[in-house]
Amino acid sequence: MFRRAFVLTAALAFLLSGPSEAQLTVQILKGTAESVPIAIVPFAWEGGGPAPHDVAATVQADLGRSGRFRPLPREQQVEQPHASAEVDTADWRMLKVDYVLVGRLAPLSDGRLEVRYELVSVANGERLLGTALPADPKALQRASHRVADAVYEKILGVRGAFATRIAYVAVDGPVNRRSYRLIVSDSDGANERVVFASPDPIMSPAWSPDGRSLAYVSFHTGLAAVYVQTLATGAQVQVSARSGINGAPSFSPDGSRLALALSRRDGNVDVYVLTLATQDLKRITDDPAIDTEPVWAPDGQSLYFTSDRAGGPQVYRVAVAEGARPKRITYEGSYNARPRISPDGRQLAVVTLDRGAYRIGAVDPGRGALQVLSSGQQDESPSFAPNGADILYTSRVGGRDTLAIVSSDGRVQQRIAASAGELREAAWSPFLD
Repeated sequence: MFRRAFVLTAALAFLLSGPSEAQLTVQILKGTAESVPIAIVPFAWEGGGPAPHDVAATVQADLGRSGRFRPLPREQQVEQPHASAEVDTADWRMLKVDYVLVGRLAPLSDGRLEVRYELVSVANGERLLGTALPADPKALQRASHRVADAVYEKILGVRGAFATRIAYVAVDGPVNRRSYRLIVSDSDGANERVVFASPDPIMSPAWSPDGRSLAYVSFHTGLAAVYVQTLATGAQVQVSARSGINGAPSFSPDGSRLALALSRRDGNVDVYVLTLATQDLKRITDDPAIDTEPVWAPDGQSLYFTSDRAGGPQVYRVAVAEGARPKRITYEGSYNARPRISPDGRQLAVVTLDRGAYRIGAVDPGRGALQVLSSGQQDESPSFAPNGADILYTSRVGGRDTLAIVSSDGRVQQRIAASAGELREAAWSPFLD
């Protein structure tokens, strides 16, 4: 399996099949028993004609999809207040609701719209949130995600990540006539936009820390090369097309460098760091084993990577300094690969071999303790949400690759599927504001 994972990282072949593109759908497979009961009342529209967007519906979908909230269906809402002063807590208490979100959508004189929302605690009637959020008419979906983020953070104490984006590779067509598309969408799969398309493999997308660019591997010139593409303009810059393998790009926390897996003159695969402004290349590992899949630690001073130097794939950490010696991090199990570190540095997501299946695991980088989080047979390519609460990954279901999400404690599981085609190699964006 390590050889297979390395082949994917090195961009040597794609062997799976799938049909054409389609809309994404999110299915909750497992939620938490402690999900918070909440009512999201339809927002009042203070303009003429029909409301341009159903803010409450987007917020309800976001919170419900997280698996941590249990929104009350609209048809069960006994009243529809639009301001905190209108909320009768006794009525909502009878419906066993802990919180009520109310609001209004109103036009502004400059052509924008204002989303006003308030969150009320049913227990004591306290107004927990009261905010007015201006939004461009074309960005009401994103503004709605931001409302969901605020509610999520106020109740759970963790910043919400609904207003972020994901990047992934969609694969369509028969084996001998593939098409590959690098796509960016909202975190819920809406507002898809094709960033780059090719008849040749696209792999390993990685976000810049400001969320404005993506690094990825493409074969569209006939050989593997690493590119950085600016999303706003579409400008694509080739940053590494050295002889041999060019793979697994990872931006440093300040965005100035890329960690890469390269095979240089000796043909051996090692971890390197490339300074983007100068093209200065620094070799970090030098071992006869395969060293690949690097990712930066949050402090920017070290890298986690996969190596088979101990006989099987395990995760190591090495300082980005002259003469630094790698330290082994994972010891539980015979296979631990594709490390991805949480934003706070306290948890390492890996692909681990668990009872004959490849699953997503979480490792304590200090103690090495491993917890298996996912339950698929072939789960790969983990990527943390920027708040560290969830992990996005690829899961093979029914002979096709799709995307899935598991909470960092394993209690919530979701599946993101397309009605056709395959979805692979997803990466969750940083916070975008």
